[in-house]
Amino acid sequence: MDLFDFMREQGQKKESPLARRMRPRQLSDVVGQEHILGPGKLLTRAIQADKLSSVILYGPPGTGKTSLASVIANTTKAEFKEINATTSGKKDMEAVVEKAKETLGMYGKKTILFVDEIHRFNKAQQDFLLPYVEDGTVILIGATTENPYFEVNGALISRSTVFRLNPLNRENIETLIRRAVEDPEQGMGSYNAVITEEAVHFLADMAEGDARQALNAVELGVLTTPVDPKSGKIEITLEVAEECIQRRNIHYDKDGDNHYDIISAFIKSMRGSDPDAAVYYLAKMLYAGESVTFIARRIMICASEDVGNADPQALQVAVAAAMAVERVGIPESQLILAHAAIYVASAPKSNAVTNAIYAANEAVRTKGNAEVPLHLRDAHYNGSKELGHEGYLYAHDFPGHYVKQQYLPDVLAGTVFYEPTEQGREAEIKAWLKSLREDTE
Repeated sequence: MDLFDFMREQGQKKESPLARRMRPRQLSDVVGQEHILGPGKLLTRAIQADKLSSVILYGPPGTGKTSLASVIANTTKAEFKEINATTSGKKDMEAVVEKAKETLGMYGKKTILFVDEIHRFNKAQQDFLLPYVEDGTVILIGATTENPYFEVNGALISRSTVFRLNPLNRENIETLIRRAVEDPEQGMGSYNAVITEEAVHFLADMAEGDARQALNAVELGVLTTPVDPKSGKIEITLEVAEECIQRRNIHYDKDGDNHYDIISAFIKSMRGSDPDAAVYYLAKMLYAGESVTFIARRIMICASEDVGNADPQALQVAVAAAMAVERVGIPESQLILAHAAIYVASAPKSNAVTNAIYAANEAVRTKGNAEVPLHLRDAHYNGSKELGHEGYLYAHDFPGHYVKQQYLPDVLAGTVFYEPTEQGREAEIKAWLKSLREDTE
């Protein structure tokens, strides 16, 4: 590194965002994540002993994945290289690998490669790293906000230890906020700023576990708030904090884990007959900008899959809601979706319809060539009688508009696919079908 590179790097450090400047330098500076960084934990022991093997750090934004890599960079005796998968490609990895081979061969020194947002690499790019992770040329630290078991190659996963980082709790965020305001070297301490406890609590609450969000608000507040003429200080009050972070941070990526986790919770809440939880997850999806048509489709599916004939009206409500939201925009469509979601969640539940179609699917798969009984075949053309297409009994010609006859193919005769429950309207259906069978036995 020449003088100009050094000066540029120092300038970047000074002018970089507060969240970057506040990254911990040593393990004791890390806040939160006690489940993986507590005393005696595997990752703590590996970092302290400088015996780290390849790891994947997985968690929501702002939970400290890059910060943890920064701690490792400051404590390890190995060479530390960092690339970001959004801006780097195979050539960058090739350069790191070649340098790592040289360093290992000449000095016996290992190289740690930190790949931020590793899920952004495609399969071929991830595959490139595999042999060098395998033979120890590089020790991989991959950071991702997406589920690594879906987004990272299985071969890399099998050669790495996956550590999940949790959203920081309010106390963790409050600690970081106070540290950022007071620290004169890395933080905003040189600005002679103070922050009220109300502002600290508010920012920590609004950040929803994302330290970066809270620190960005602190920096904005300090840099834009004039000095109080009486105290001579920059005072970050609750009012200032409210201006700096006006919208609660909701972790929701329409193509990522949050999308699938929240829609899963939404469906399971409706299935579990909890309208309060259902409408909460609905509100969270709408707040994050989820498609109203996507939500409506899931409600329709739940109405058949989990309610079924226990309340046939549920599907009608869900379909009506789906049609309505195509004609009514936000914010009014939230009322329609809430109406449908609460109705489905509050309805009696039965998965008898679901079980029936799954059982029928299995029967078709295993006995798909079972022939239609002759008396049910088309008899509306000349020659049909000669083929034996006769003997069908027209149900409306009999008392109660019902007559017992075989409808299933011979190999499936007597098979029961639909078994109604005692739930809601289905209890009546069950009694009705039972009476039909008893009257004709």
